[in-house]
Amino acid sequence: MRRFLSLLAALVLALPVAAAELGDDGLHKTDWMRDTFKDLREDLEEANAEGRRLMLLVEQRGCIYCEKMHREVFSRPEIADYIRENYFVVQINLHGDVEVTDLDGQSLTEKQAARKWGLLFTPSILFLPETVAADQTAAEAAVALMPGAFGPGTTLDLLTWVREKRYDSPDDEDFQRYHARMIAERAAAGAD
Repeated sequence: MRRFLSLLAALVLALPVAAAELGDDGLHKTDWMRDTFKDLREDLEEANAEGRRLMLLVEQRGCIYCEKMHREVFSRPEIADYIRENYFVVQINLHGDVEVTDLDGQSLTEKQAARKWGLLFTPSILFLPETVAADQTAAEAAVALMPGAFGPGTTLDLLTWVREKRYDSPDDEDFQRYHARMIAERAAAGAD
């Protein structure tokens, strides 16, 4: 019996961290996602009022890379806390039929919006600035796009780079240079 309990304990400890719960639409749900009417102009105003950045997280049912992001990246406390504190996250279903009103005022389904924005893969994350011209779409206005699943370091660096508006930095440190510098600084500090 003791051997059985030891084996059971080892199996439980070996299980991966649980990914976010799945919603009725088959997409992962977290406490930092916002349930909105998906009127992106209103979402942008609300994000600004809260001092957060609007982030559109495009996912699809059964996406193994979305699951990987939720299980291995978004579940990390430092990343979940950073998102919770700094971002207003609206989830978009790549194949969904829920109505979305784009920043340019056009109403369409989630799948039509994703097609309009040229998004083919999931997960994709669009990061929006605080101010968007009335005639711009979400894709045109985005200051950054994360096209796919990335590791924790890259994800946190991109979240930080956008939040700190480094895309507007006069020092010409684009994301790749910023990310390389962060990797070097973490290595020098002995962090992973």
